[in-house]
Amino acid sequence: MLASLAALFSTTLRMATPLILASLGGMFSESSGVINIALEGIMLIGAFTAMAMTYFTGNPWIGVLAAVIVGMLVALVHAIASITFRADQIVTATAINIFATGITGFLLRLIFGDAGQSPSVQDVGTWTLPFIHKIPFVGRVIGEQIPFVYIALILVAISYWVLFKTPFGLRLRSVGEHPAAADSVGINVFKMRYIAVVMSGFFAGLAGASLSVGLLDLFVKNMSSGRGFIALAAMIFGKWTPHGALLAALLFGFADALQMLAQTLGLTFVPRQFLLMAPYILTILALAGVVGRSTPPAADGEPYIKEEV
Repeated sequence: MLASLAALFSTTLRMATPLILASLGGMFSESSGVINIALEGIMLIGAFTAMAMTYFTGNPWIGVLAAVIVGMLVALVHAIASITFRADQIVTATAINIFATGITGFLLRLIFGDAGQSPSVQDVGTWTLPFIHKIPFVGRVIGEQIPFVYIALILVAISYWVLFKTPFGLRLRSVGEHPAAADSVGINVFKMRYIAVVMSGFFAGLAGASLSVGLLDLFVKNMSSGRGFIALAAMIFGKWTPHGALLAALLFGFADALQMLAQTLGLTFVPRQFLLMAPYILTILALAGVVGRSTPPAADGEPYIKEEV
């Protein structure tokens, strides 16, 4: 029984990792006042980029680096459209999501001649924590995991420190709450928003890489499977805080792990289709119960127009 529980919690951490990373990206973007529902598309492009670069170089960490860079570039497109040209943020992000689905499917067929999935590539493997992996139960859960799990947990702590303990974080949050007031004290609203949106691309690209060279060793068409939207739900459920997003992502990851280990856990009496739907149903229920009680940054989604003196 303990072995099954350890496997469940270990799988929960792995399945929650892309959600944790992407939700951190959404948190930074929305803290500055820019909605970024393009996380889904950036994750998908990041996953493909990581796989493709790993395929051509043989080094998965080069793939991860490429995924992060491409994710930041795609986010920059969203930033230019939303911040400089004041385009509708939802429409711009939706266009990126549609583009991501099309371009990854096209390149998959063009490069590998397969519309469904890529060949297997070298994944990042696992890391073993000294001493911890020998601790009963705890070692089975967190003592030996894919590197992205540890990276995500470290980034949660760093994100909390940056957002709530540094002058940069204070400026970022002030831009998201009252950009005109921030501008009046010399804070460059446009610069802060650009930085935040590009940061969201960094996190989403890393989340995508965790799918194709972390959880798996290949790219599957549309493999993000709505995780970008679930990450946004985790961010809202976590009330735009890193630790809140972490806990929410773990909850959704648990639902995902449950359907993966249903047979091992003796849940064969539950229809598999219901277990497959569980993460998405949980997302809807969570948002239905929390949206009315969660307050986003006051200027979230509103383009800033600098008043000329």
